[in-house]
Amino acid sequence: MISTLRRRLALALAVAALLTAEVAPAVAGPAGPSAAERLRRDAAALHALGISGVQARVVGPDGRQWIATSGSADLDTGRPVSSLGYFRMASTSKTLIATVVLQLEAEGRLSLGDTVEDWLPGVVRGNGNDGRRITLRQLLRHTSGLYDALPGYTSPQEYYEQRFRVWDAGQLVDLALAHPPDFPPGSDWSYSNTGYVLLAMIIQQVTGHPAHREIENRILGPLGLDETRWMGASPTLPRPHARAYEFFGPGLRVDVTDRIPVDHDNLSWVTTTRDENRLFRALLQGRLLPARQLAKMKQTVAVSADVQLLWPGGRYGLGLVQRPLSCGGVYWGHEGGDGGYITLNGVTGDGRRSAVVSMSEARGDTMEHVLEQESAASTLIDHALCAAGSSIR
Repeated sequence: MISTLRRRLALALAVAALLTAEVAPAVAGPAGPSAAERLRRDAAALHALGISGVQARVVGPDGRQWIATSGSADLDTGRPVSSLGYFRMASTSKTLIATVVLQLEAEGRLSLGDTVEDWLPGVVRGNGNDGRRITLRQLLRHTSGLYDALPGYTSPQEYYEQRFRVWDAGQLVDLALAHPPDFPPGSDWSYSNTGYVLLAMIIQQVTGHPAHREIENRILGPLGLDETRWMGASPTLPRPHARAYEFFGPGLRVDVTDRIPVDHDNLSWVTTTRDENRLFRALLQGRLLPARQLAKMKQTVAVSADVQLLWPGGRYGLGLVQRPLSCGGVYWGHEGGDGGYITLNGVTGDGRRSAVVSMSEARGDTMEHVLEQESAASTLIDHALCAAGSSIR
């Protein structure tokens, strides 16, 4: 989650903004308590928590869409939230990285049993870290034990000092290797951005191209995802977009929209709710991976106790999260959050029903607020996927 789940627990809140719930007029919901009305209520409930801006989009089995927005895109001007607004994809891009790795496996160009040492000789060594013992599968599943050392900020001062700093992949790996591993490879689970930094490096080693280029050529281009863009070291987003806010304590609400993502090679993607729905539907429908690789992606393990607080009943596969539905069965997705943009998503196992909600404010001043925001957003996804007419697997 924000680049790192640990840092998601420190993201922030800002209160107040106008409530402007809207539903896409061109799309009708089903009879009874309509999907449109349910989505509007859930988006408004998120805004009522103090989240400045919310946009959500649900796509049904027949391709019908329901859209709701709530709150303000700019606390200074009161500008309404756009349902077409861009936001930072953040850790949802781990699904993109994992998909490329599994495509390369399907092509016979690498194996998930390969070690880090096989592809990056001598890169992971020291303080008990040993790339000869860590497999690509363990990197993908967060069972490598590598320390999660992605830099972050915990105060307005740190944000202003660090927001335009550019880190390269080698520096980020070195930060992690300055710490001993959390556990021996394969013996436990701990969310580690370091593993995905290494996976991107391995993609480049295998293909000769940066990971973002492979993602563009293998995923975005074939699916026509024109609203998903790699921004590199640019600190800005395309228009339209909501301003992003974090709350560091009473009186310390900060606009954190403009910043360079720490791992700008892999986390500087921006997207829209429309593209993110299309991505996860295509993935679960088998349009990006052969059946064998998609099945591997969906082989999950239990997550750590602290992450269970955020994802009750959640399990982690290969760059893909499995969560239970209140109506029975499970759904798939990968949360992301960075610089005040927090996004949850989900798609049924057959890829026929999907939902994305993006919030442009993070309530991170207390654990209670973090869990409250996470729970309300998860409820929106659950309601959307459990709506009448969905097919759950």
